[in-house]
Amino acid sequence: MDIYSAEEKTPHPNPPPGVPGGGDRINTLGIDIGGGSIKLAGRRDGRTVWTRRSGFYDRPTRGGLVDVLREEVGEDGKSLTAIGLCAPGMLDRARRCVGTSVNLPSLVEESLDGLLADAMGAGLPRAVLITDTEAAALDVYTSRALSGRLLLLALGTGVGAAVWDTAGALHVDGESPGHFGQMDVSIHGEAVIGPDGGQGGLEGYIGTAALRKRYGDDFAGMLAILSIKEPALLALVRAIRIGHAIYRPDHVCLAGGIGRALNTRLRELQESIDLNLTSVAKPGWTLSCGDNEFHAAIGAARAAEAVQCRGREDLSP
Repeated sequence: MDIYSAEEKTPHPNPPPGVPGGGDRINTLGIDIGGGSIKLAGRRDGRTVWTRRSGFYDRPTRGGLVDVLREEVGEDGKSLTAIGLCAPGMLDRARRCVGTSVNLPSLVEESLDGLLADAMGAGLPRAVLITDTEAAALDVYTSRALSGRLLLLALGTGVGAAVWDTAGALHVDGESPGHFGQMDVSIHGEAVIGPDGGQGGLEGYIGTAALRKRYGDDFAGMLAILSIKEPALLALVRAIRIGHAIYRPDHVCLAGGIGRALNTRLRELQESIDLNLTSVAKPGWTLSCGDNEFHAAIGAARAAEAVQCRGREDLSP
């Protein structure tokens, strides 16, 4: 997977009209606090101007996250009219914090508003909170003008899922459609214990830590050449087959760094998933990968814009 320095800012390929190169001035900021880095998306007048990612970190303290966010946002945090924020784990919207986060425990029970204030100063617009997987699903669904139902799997430091359709996000437990990364997809002869302590958990097969342990630091490159019978891919195939029975998606998107690394394997994966797939699955379903690593950050900004336009924190149409 690509590693960018903490200072890299990438102009978006479709900047707002009338501004050479898109410029840098923004009025909406999307923030994706991930398990391994922070990603930002700056938007103006409903279009993405730039995207940016911090350097990698490993289970930072709250203070460490504040320092990274302060450095990355810098002057771009001034004159904002809307902020969207997503973080990994179970979002507690009522208390505006993360209730559980396996991959970023320093955020658990911490005020997300307080985190932003410490990093960016007082007087900020009230941030719109959304889970990282839902933010990514919102951006994929909107930018690709999809119809029907989308099942997005975020494959990276952890494994998450979001289900999105014309009614918005599907919620089963709190702000999630269920805990997809903890689903038991045990592969015979390849027992694993996931980070949550559960046997056979999907994350224990295809999360970053599991892949690095099995295939080394170049695990992303290995994904392009692994046999489709390798445990990591067998587990993913089994999970998506289960997803078809539960959610009946028209589209499945593999997002996150690991998801994008599987871009050359889509045909093999879909053939394996389709083999004797349940008849309740939608005919003609599609399998794709994410376009970039900023879907969640851009989706968070889109969510903030929607709330600002409607005047209510409800992302359903």
